[in-house]
Amino acid sequence: MKLKLFAIAAGLLASAGACAQSSVTLYGIVDAGVEYLNKVPDAVGKSSNLLALQSGNQAGSRWGLRGVEDLGGGLRGVFTLESGFTIDDGKMAQGNRLFGRAAYVGLQNQWGQLTVGRHTAPFWDFAGAFDPMSNAGRYAIGAQDPFMLGQRADNSAKYIGTFGGLTVTGLYSFNYNNQEIPGNFTNGREYSLMTVYAAGPLSVGAVYDQTNQSSASALTTNQLFRRAAIAGTYALGRAKLYGGYRYARAYNGASLPGTAGATNTYSNLAWAGLGYQLTPAFTLTGAAYYQNLRYAQVGNPWQFVATADYVLSKRTDLYASMSYALNNNPKSALGVNGFNDALGATSIERVVPGANQFGLVVGIRHKF
Repeated sequence: MKLKLFAIAAGLLASAGACAQSSVTLYGIVDAGVEYLNKVPDAVGKSSNLLALQSGNQAGSRWGLRGVEDLGGGLRGVFTLESGFTIDDGKMAQGNRLFGRAAYVGLQNQWGQLTVGRHTAPFWDFAGAFDPMSNAGRYAIGAQDPFMLGQRADNSAKYIGTFGGLTVTGLYSFNYNNQEIPGNFTNGREYSLMTVYAAGPLSVGAVYDQTNQSSASALTTNQLFRRAAIAGTYALGRAKLYGGYRYARAYNGASLPGTAGATNTYSNLAWAGLGYQLTPAFTLTGAAYYQNLRYAQVGNPWQFVATADYVLSKRTDLYASMSYALNNNPKSALGVNGFNDALGATSIERVVPGANQFGLVVGIRHKF
């Protein structure tokens, strides 16, 4: 009798343990390379060359913890804590945040995943899927400027649901930059919706985003930005074709990056690209980006990018990426790493206004 009771108790404990299985995964990427840039302004504004060791060229250097717990009935608790860093100097990235890349917790079941915390905005996810250079840290439009193709949002709730070939993503941020003001519920508010449909070799997507200007001291937030984009990819044997268009507009005195301070402007961004897998280990990718900055009187710059990636193992690869920014107006200041006003006055990667810039980075990336 005692043996039977012991067996029943052991079975119940094992069953309870199975219903509450949990796991935590440690993961990360370490990426470093040497970059060469020309037409960089020196301390007195003269054109100079730059040679520098850079971190996060193809993928931002990071480490993270990802956890999941089975709560039973198909319900799971999930969390992600992801910290970015710069390997060339060992500092934390994303404004010296401990978990600047991601920090969220939530629930997941067959109807999707709902989490709260700090997330990538749907525009960032959209760039990862439809920009030929994905979200590379160097020379990719999406990673250069938060108003080109996304970034991250503090104080946000994010939903992701997949139904057959359709994936729906929605985000609402109470303040995307952690600058809440009592009594002002629109300050820094952001909301976004993305849909992606994939069927066989074809994938198409659309995304919309609206963001109010964020300020820790402003009592009113009339300035806002609206963005929308459509894009698609098509896999054809070893090749993959990319194409897309993004529209952005600034309202009520707001200014878009690259417009030299002009307000209430439009920005049109179009791109096309091709990826080709020459061998199982060697991949080439090329892309062209065209920007039309309406009413800003700064011209319409182009950027061209080409990347070669060679896989040494499942975790380690070598890469070389080059880019050329073509400015056709003396006021235009698009460099291979973004517009001057988006990079900031102290950045060492700016371009001499009106000049064309060439950049090359060669490096190694390891995933764990």
